[in-house]
Amino acid sequence: MRPALAIARVRPNYRLRPLARKRTRMAANERPYVICHMTSSVDGRIKVRRWTTLDADDHYETIHKRLEGDAWMCGRITMQGYADSAKPLGKQPDAGQPIDREDHIACKDASGYAVALDARGAMDWGARNDIEGDHVVVVLTERVADDHLWRLRAGGQSYILAGASEVDFPLALQKLRRHFGIARLLLEGGGGINGSMLKAGVVDELSLLLVPAVDGLEGTPAVFDIEGTEDETLAKTRRLELKSCEPLDGGTVWLRYGISALE
Repeated sequence: MRPALAIARVRPNYRLRPLARKRTRMAANERPYVICHMTSSVDGRIKVRRWTTLDADDHYETIHKRLEGDAWMCGRITMQGYADSAKPLGKQPDAGQPIDREDHIACKDASGYAVALDARGAMDWGARNDIEGDHVVVVLTERVADDHLWRLRAGGQSYILAGASEVDFPLALQKLRRHFGIARLLLEGGGGINGSMLKAGVVDELSLLLVPAVDGLEGTPAVFDIEGTEDETLAKTRRLELKSCEPLDGGTVWLRYGISALE
């Protein structure tokens, strides 16, 4: 999701060890630097639209721009709204013909990329191949039907195949780097996607906008969600190191953490 907050400044900014932008030179088969950028309540929940006492957009988009990503990634639930607003295809493709099961690169020189995770090919993008100028790239798995690939090609969207039935995140990231030159990716998914990518070891940094709100409802998605037992908690495999802390207007605090694996 892409939410946030704003209102009056409370005090001058202070910082703990500023986090320098990491400009890594990666070979073509390596992945982007991944920043998970999220807004949460003080109890870690992310259903921002129901926090009616707060403006849930202003800070989020401002910080999104400050993070200077080459691309941003969301899951099907978030991206569905963009797909639903697409204009239909002007001409339906001949989906009866076989299609090669290779990645399809419709644009490789865009100013930015909107990466949509859609393992089963459930979203119909119609003729929409960009979101506010960011070229749409759909991440699929091998289980997607041929006719869906034909429709994506007809609509001008790019797509990559990563995984048999579930998204192979390391492979998907390698392909995003190789095909599109994406070196810095903002992960803005729901808790499930964020949790899966953190568990896979492909999240390098957390950018968290902590807002002055308590959600409190059981079962509400959190910043990171995975299935498992207490022995499988991510706190046993990932270390977070605070890099900076910046108070923002309205009582929001922007926290940045470096993420590394526990040896």
